[in-house]
Amino acid sequence: MMMNNLDKNKPATTRRKFLKRVWAALGIIAGVEMGIVSLGFLFTGKKSGQNTDGNNLLVVGNISDFDNNTVYPFRNGRFYLVRLKDGGFLALSLKCTHLGCSVMWDESESQFNCPCHASSFDIYGNVIDPPAPRALDLYPVVIEEGRLLVDVANPKKRKDFKKEQLVYA
Repeated sequence: MMMNNLDKNKPATTRRKFLKRVWAALGIIAGVEMGIVSLGFLFTGKKSGQNTDGNNLLVVGNISDFDNNTVYPFRNGRFYLVRLKDGGFLALSLKCTHLGCSVMWDESESQFNCPCHASSFDIYGNVIDPPAPRALDLYPVVIEEGRLLVDVANPKKRKDFKKEQLVYA
């Protein structure tokens, strides 16, 4: 078979060159993805809720809307509103204090469970089973004119539940 002069001058692409180019392209793609994820973490500002009443107070409803001894999830506000048997209110963060996974309320066991590492918390947010190092964070609850408001901008870190953390109507 006869080759013309153009084919002789063209460098042959070896498997090694091809693989180097593929790995370089994959590295660039991975770098771009990491950059996008990093920017997402840097620029995730808190969104102002649609139903806020100034100063990041989220209006959750009227006191009469919440029965005693119940737990209400507010995923948009990132908390659970707990109304205890005696009528006291707590707003507990839904983020586990271990690594920040979202805890779920288990009605049958009356506790919050973290699906990531099996931490569990009682209805007050106290740790029942580690590895969570402390109680769930607490959002301040405010009662104005029969309405319940939660300050979603200021979660309070705490070691455990104290009676003075409850808010009564």
